[in-house]
Amino acid sequence: MVELTDHSKLVTSMTGGMVTDLSPFLGSDRLHPDGRPKGAFRNELRRISNPRNSVTVITALLLPCAVVWGAILVDHIAVWILAVPAMAICQNRLFILHHEAAHRTLLSNRTLNDFIGINLIGLLAFGTGSHGYRVGHMNHHRDEFGPNEPDFLLYSLYPITRNSLRRKLVRDSTGVSAFRILKPRFQRLRESRHRLLTLRFLLGQGVIFTIFALVEHPWLFLLLWVAPWAFIYQLLNRLRAIAEHGGMTRSADRRCTTHHVRQTLLSRMLIAPLGVGYHIAHHVDMTLPCRNLPQLHKALVEDQYLTDELIWPNYRTLWAALSKKPDNDLKI
Repeated sequence: MVELTDHSKLVTSMTGGMVTDLSPFLGSDRLHPDGRPKGAFRNELRRISNPRNSVTVITALLLPCAVVWGAILVDHIAVWILAVPAMAICQNRLFILHHEAAHRTLLSNRTLNDFIGINLIGLLAFGTGSHGYRVGHMNHHRDEFGPNEPDFLLYSLYPITRNSLRRKLVRDSTGVSAFRILKPRFQRLRESRHRLLTLRFLLGQGVIFTIFALVEHPWLFLLLWVAPWAFIYQLLNRLRAIAEHGGMTRSADRRCTTHHVRQTLLSRMLIAPLGVGYHIAHHVDMTLPCRNLPQLHKALVEDQYLTDELIWPNYRTLWAALSKKPDNDLKI
């Protein structure tokens, strides 16, 4: 008997708590046995709509400006309070566009795709404008929960207790998670590569601060840019991430690595914009642009790759299932 590798032991002991028994899928006229689309159907789904995506990019860049402009114009406490979560939702949308560009499916021209989605949006959305995210994210897609999975710990050990999930969400909503993300950027400044990435990060945020200063409201940089990211975006990001992969496991079958949650207008607005909520479809074929994922999802359902028991009716139900473990377990 072959001894399990260290990583295989981690996969066995820390993942799979939400995986159910699956009926084999043998393929169909338009889908391979692993769910990937075939031939002409695949070619149709891989088409990128440059005009529509360009409008999406412009809109995503203008929405934060609209939030700030509206808050300044109305100048009422209720509007200021609402502006903070509204900005976090805008930041979430920018990150999903950055994610789309990491797959090179934002714009068909690779140079424009990378400049706009990686360098520009990645720089502004609390990143470095480099390809570091793409490298890690491609490892995530090639082998979910594999040895190079960048978010193995984020998705592992589910279901957890309600108290454990509550502690995680409190850390997200009080800035602790944001601090843990930022701290390493300034701990390895003696290394030239990390120093360069930190300088790029500071450049991006310096540009944002300069814009606030130019409209004579520099203090809003903290209230309407840093605070939404530190206290609300982190919460949105965790809730979406665990709904995508929490409790799943390493497998060649994407139905064992990824959840699908039924999408609504509200969920698309608040937590899973730009088709990212069609996450099994996204992992079945990561080369498809976001606008075409609903079409692939429809085919996955119609051809019985995805059955009713694999589709969560809403995020609330899935989050409840992810936190149903008895409370007598160790704190995590």
